[in-house]
Amino acid sequence: MRKSLIILLLVLPVTILSQNLFTQLSYADSLFKNKNYFDAITEYKRLMFFDNSKSFSFITNFNIAKCYKAGGKYEEAIKYFSKAELSTDNSAQKYRAKIEIVKVNLLRKTTDRALQILNEIERTEEFNQLKDSINYWKGWVYIFKDEWKLAKSYFDKVEKGHTLSKISSNVLKEKYSVTFAKLISYIVPGSGQFYTGNILSGLMSMAYNMIFGYLTVKAFSEDRFFDGALIGSLLWLRFYRGNIQNAEKFAIEKNIAISNNALKFLQYEYKGDKP
Repeated sequence: MRKSLIILLLVLPVTILSQNLFTQLSYADSLFKNKNYFDAITEYKRLMFFDNSKSFSFITNFNIAKCYKAGGKYEEAIKYFSKAELSTDNSAQKYRAKIEIVKVNLLRKTTDRALQILNEIERTEEFNQLKDSINYWKGWVYIFKDEWKLAKSYFDKVEKGHTLSKISSNVLKEKYSVTFAKLISYIVPGSGQFYTGNILSGLMSMAYNMIFGYLTVKAFSEDRFFDGALIGSLLWLRFYRGNIQNAEKFAIEKNIAISNNALKFLQYEYKGDKP
């Protein structure tokens, strides 16, 4: 009887403490769910303070990082996702933390760092069975890098005809060729603007080039070399060069708008896993 009582007295405080920690975790989780991120961080840290056995180290660090990510504090988010990764020997948990770090790097536009982490994961034997997931997130990296052709190639590795592969294909079809816009502008001034849908600018470029080209040729044909050189170098050359620059600028602007629309669609309409 006395022996049982001693065991009970030893076990009871541990049990009570464990129950209190789970209660604390539930409370912190409820704050996070209700988007009270600052209060949730405080409660997760309170849980960490009383967690002498470090049983909750992964989940508390991981959830603190999620709070910081939701609040746009990306440096702090990476710091706590890294702590979560270091606090566990579980491969699945390590991978979750690493992928979250990749996602945060995408959100803060440090795409090269995100790709570096994914390459490191890919070289790690522990994660060999996760090729599809790694390729999936590499596809997202190239979306954020505005390299939709490479993005498509990685989504195709995950699944032929993947939804994100189709979206990438559509973006590629919609985008304008900057090289082509410049090339046709060299040949026919104004045509690059027509190609990108800037009709008025194209008409003006064509008209100015025709007028000053005509005046330059006319001056030289009448042996007015000084006038021809002046008109050609100051006016015709200026509008000819401007026509090429405008074609390039319009093509780039259109492509940025197409990419931004695709990203907006992915942000609000795509139902799969995303940063």
